[in-house]
Amino acid sequence: MEFSSDVNLQTLNTFGLACRARWFAAPTTLEQLQDLLKSAIFKQAARFLILGGGSNVLFLKDFDGCVITPHLYGLRLLESPGDEWLVEVGAGENWHSMVCTLMEQNLPGLENLALIPGTVGAAPVQNIGAYGLEIQERFAWLDALEIQTGKMCRFDLEACEFGYRSSVFKGVAAGRFIIMSVTLALPKTWKAVSHYADVDNALRQQGLSASPQNIFEIVVAARRSKLPDPRLMGNAGSFFKNPVMTQLQADALKTDYPSLPSYQQADGTVKLPAAWLIEQCGFKGVRRGAAGVHDRQALVLVNYGGATGEQLLSLAKEIQTEVHSRFGLMLEPELLIV
Repeated sequence: MEFSSDVNLQTLNTFGLACRARWFAAPTTLEQLQDLLKSAIFKQAARFLILGGGSNVLFLKDFDGCVITPHLYGLRLLESPGDEWLVEVGAGENWHSMVCTLMEQNLPGLENLALIPGTVGAAPVQNIGAYGLEIQERFAWLDALEIQTGKMCRFDLEACEFGYRSSVFKGVAAGRFIIMSVTLALPKTWKAVSHYADVDNALRQQGLSASPQNIFEIVVAARRSKLPDPRLMGNAGSFFKNPVMTQLQADALKTDYPSLPSYQQADGTVKLPAAWLIEQCGFKGVRRGAAGVHDRQALVLVNYGGATGEQLLSLAKEIQTEVHSRFGLMLEPELLIV
């Protein structure tokens, strides 16, 4: 397999940004990927990017290097003698489609993570989470190709060093591995994760039991009501992370802002909703040319059509400056900026 040159990436990033890659390849097997990594083009390239669904990246300009999008598919149930079903999934599988497939096969456990955009391989990199659940809570291990040696390596839960929207693959292992497959651990005895306010309130208001299907449908409906469809309006979901701080710091902020929402975390820290902070600074629904802040979810920056990555980044920096000026907090981007 060989790299293609001067490839348009507009349909390969959910912001819909017009940018090009100097070199691009979409391998479908381990052998093809290993051949690409041995090629003169890859070895001589100034840089490279492993691109999944393009739902967590902001391109500022054309990418002068190699972009690789692994098309590694497949889903199989492994021998599962313990309390959990072990399901191995190819890194190129669409995350939401996989959740739907598992639901259809009566393998629940990921319903809170429904409709999250992107691929399975990208999920552990970001330690995706929503509505009270993170992938680390349903994770067994992943298999990854080490770029320098071409050898396969296995990362268990501890080795992945999961944190809030982070993992070892955003730290010391960044740029060193290509995730090939992810093995999930789904509880054989299912228990609802319904403590998240939006889920719990919807179940109560609709008089529904906390079943996998009901939670799935509530999460999908909630995400669709708040988040724009990237096929219709370019976006990458949440642009910023929610700030996490000590209880003491949160209490100090609440002295000045009594209505500030806060969420206690299991480790004793407190998470604040970045969307609330942004909205208080008056950015909800704001437009700067073709770049803007979504009018229903202030945490989402959108491309109304024709925006550039630089324009979106400029708006993001404006938001950071105002939030820091008012609350003393510096919002951290959740996505990769290249």
